[in-house]
Amino acid sequence: MSRLLAAITLVISVALTILVTVLCSVPIIIAGIIKLLLPVPAIWRSISKFADFMMYCWCEGLALLLRLNPHLKWDVEGLEGLNKKNWYLLICNHRSWADIVILCVLFRKHIPMNKYFLKQQLAWVPFIGFACWALDMPFMKRYTRGYLLRHPERRGKDIETTRKSCEKFRIHPTSIVNFVEGSRFTLDKRLETRSVFQNLLPPKAAGIAMALSVLGPQFDKILNVTLCYPENRRSPFYDMLTGKMTRIVVRVSLIPIEEELHGDYVNDKVFKRRFQGWLNELWHEKDALLDSIMQKKKAGQ
Repeated sequence: MSRLLAAITLVISVALTILVTVLCSVPIIIAGIIKLLLPVPAIWRSISKFADFMMYCWCEGLALLLRLNPHLKWDVEGLEGLNKKNWYLLICNHRSWADIVILCVLFRKHIPMNKYFLKQQLAWVPFIGFACWALDMPFMKRYTRGYLLRHPERRGKDIETTRKSCEKFRIHPTSIVNFVEGSRFTLDKRLETRSVFQNLLPPKAAGIAMALSVLGPQFDKILNVTLCYPENRRSPFYDMLTGKMTRIVVRVSLIPIEEELHGDYVNDKVFKRRFQGWLNELWHEKDALLDSIMQKKKAGQ
């Protein structure tokens, strides 16, 4: 693809993405304002259903935009057996802003509407921030180790945010999405965190442990999702917008929620170590899967 064509495609893609986002987020924002002014449970439930429907429309708009790229191929395995009437905890590796688009488009007709754990900074993004609040998505504020040493009273705030947000998801079937690494993968971050994984950052266990603790038996399964962009690893989101994205590989596995995954992550040190060990083992398997996908790409398969 020529640079000129890529530049034109980028402008058109950004304009259409903004248009779809504004058209779908404005009704959600208005619904959120009504929810704020009328704190009545019955009204909240109706508004939540309406907001989820508008998010579904946003996902459909994104799906249409992706279909405009004639070179894009999907390589997906593991969607069988999913149900929109179930509760799911979806955990995924995080490579790019493109991940959110892919998860929304891919799962829109298979599971309840996704609810993302979002960084606090996104709350201030025009349209998106307030719309995500109206959709009851939790905003997480990340603290550095140095900051927590200076302000120990802030320790555990994210866990409390997770608990309060998960309480809202008891009302109707929900898919809670957690990018367990807490940040997008880069080689610099891999070195900074001293990650033992080749393709992943170390997983953070507290968020999903708390979600399992709060919703407990309501979750039907854990959706373990692995995303890979074999030919577009360097800049997936930019390549998506410029029409250079060629292949999206997604592997989905359903993990039963055993009794051993329920416990007090904050106060029970034995459970905490066991849960972290389980998640680390899962991450080693995901790392090996990503290696396998990339090896196939190198072999031209």
